[in-house]
Amino acid sequence: MRDNVRVFLYGILTWLIPFLLAIPLYSGGELLIDQQLFKSIMIIAGSLTGAILIIHLFSVMTWEYMTAGYITAVSWLFINWALDILILLPLNGLDLISYTFQIGLRYLVIPVMTIMAGVVADHAAKKES
Repeated sequence: MRDNVRVFLYGILTWLIPFLLAIPLYSGGELLIDQQLFKSIMIIAGSLTGAILIIHLFSVMTWEYMTAGYITAVSWLFINWALDILILLPLNGLDLISYTFQIGLRYLVIPVMTIMAGVVADHAAKKES
């Protein structure tokens, strides 16, 4: 599979997997657990999903690691924001400003993880050669 297609599909998975994990935590539109616990679960689920996908993505990519880190960072960030705006905002009724401060800023962990993974992988690859 081409690198850019894989980046796009994995970006969707970084959003979809935590979203699917959240569904059983709701009933009739109401959260069944403490809101802070829910947020913690979502941050952990999203981080774990992203980390696993980054490891797999970097193991099969043909791009240089630094390039892959930056392209993946921007792509996944915008994919997650777009899916939230299209799907999550209508479901929870947040306006864009409230969403940005309550949820949207948390997605900045995506570029941190992907860019740092690219840096580490690039340094490791240079040491091997």
